[in-house]
Amino acid sequence: MSDSQSLLVLTPGDHVAVARGDIAAGQHLSADGIALIARQPIPSGHKIALRAVLAGQQVLKYGQTIGLATHGIEPGDYVHVHNLDMPATNAEHSVQNRYVPTVFSHEPATFEGFVRDGGRVGTRNYIGVISSVNCSATVCKHIANAFSAERLKDFAHVDGVVAITHGSGCGMGAKGEGIDILKRTLRGYANHPNFAGVLLIGLGCEVNQLAPLMNELGDRSPTLKASLIIQEAGGTREAVQRGIAHIEAMLPIINSLRRTTVAASHLSVGLQCGGSDGYSGITANPALGAAVDRLVRHGGSAILSETPEIYGAEHLLTARAVSAEVSAKLMARIHWWEAYVRHNDGDMNNNPSPGNKAGGITTILEKSLGAVAKAGTTGLMGVYHYAQTIDTHGLVFMDTPGYDPVSATGQVAGGANLICFTTGRGSTYGCKPTPSLKIATNTGLFHRMELDMDFNAGGIVDGLESVTQAGERLFQLMLDTASGRPTCSEENGLGDNEFLPWQMGAVM
Repeated sequence: MSDSQSLLVLTPGDHVAVARGDIAAGQHLSADGIALIARQPIPSGHKIALRAVLAGQQVLKYGQTIGLATHGIEPGDYVHVHNLDMPATNAEHSVQNRYVPTVFSHEPATFEGFVRDGGRVGTRNYIGVISSVNCSATVCKHIANAFSAERLKDFAHVDGVVAITHGSGCGMGAKGEGIDILKRTLRGYANHPNFAGVLLIGLGCEVNQLAPLMNELGDRSPTLKASLIIQEAGGTREAVQRGIAHIEAMLPIINSLRRTTVAASHLSVGLQCGGSDGYSGITANPALGAAVDRLVRHGGSAILSETPEIYGAEHLLTARAVSAEVSAKLMARIHWWEAYVRHNDGDMNNNPSPGNKAGGITTILEKSLGAVAKAGTTGLMGVYHYAQTIDTHGLVFMDTPGYDPVSATGQVAGGANLICFTTGRGSTYGCKPTPSLKIATNTGLFHRMELDMDFNAGGIVDGLESVTQAGERLFQLMLDTASGRPTCSEENGLGDNEFLPWQMGAVM
């Protein structure tokens, strides 16, 4: 690699560039019209200073502030946690609105999906066994485990039987945010179009009673919607046997269902990133953003989340909100999080994680700027609470923690029938009943974990394709996956244990 190709400058005038590969101390380099010599070794994906920055001054990357210099920085210096830190931030923005209505495609894309009652469309054909409380979790698992691949061999059109279990449902207040979130999440899963049939199981005496949940479920054939109370069934073994009988009655009906051609407007994609590195905001996240722009133009929905991981970049979203009301809703969630972490003696810069920092990300501002790239460039059409049903097409935001399993659980409860998950350090996340595509930020990771990675965005930094070209490939993979192409996590048998609702409120 020539000296002029060793660095990436993301926006002209940035104070830092990103190393395409490991750079040795003393190596001659050039970027943005500047010739310099590396003063220290620079790991791949990490930052090198292009321009001098005084102590206390802002450091720019992506044309945005990523932190303040804690010491004077000279051209050629390695820029990371030793000389860059968070500024004191106040999430207030006065940004001119730049919302531009989406121009929709005249020839909508399609995929092959399962059309459910009410017109909802599934990308998979699972049966869900859902616990109302931790006390019924083992019964749910015993029932699901009874339907092995061997037992389902005569039901080729059934993707499997999935136990959705959790550690809550009792020992909590009967009113308040904690129980509301749990009920909303369970209801979202029980109504999810990727579940052709559901069996809900409770113990009987829990705070989270089963009857109200059953009454709130959407339209399903009576055979494809059942419930069991362990105490009324006579105990564990009796409940397991009765549960197995319910599933056996569902199997022939669900196996008779077939995919049909539907518009891409029925696709709802949850956007996730985990194990981010210095390339995340350069390759995988922008490529996903380009694919999201295509999805939105075809009438589909994309759900951006992880509120702590857009912190410091929220102005890029409010600037393209469809209305002042939507912008205010997003800022309200940002302020809620500021108060929440203060109450728990934390701060918003407890992110990035050690793995993020090892990959080249220094501050939450830098991480957030890269994370927002997943959202593409279209207007922000709505802001939703955790696990709230998404009823708006286009790009929307759902308030969730940054912890990937909790965040994705909320998105699936909201209706996401596909997850796109970018990673630079490596993730194996699966998410039944929703397929999860893993998008590698760099070619090294893609080859190192090739049985876990579905898509390589590393060709962007390798100079082999543009962000636009990668986005086109990824959008096609999204359609193929929605049509039944298995993801790596599905082939590896992942996704049965990742259901993790956001737990809030007092445990009593």
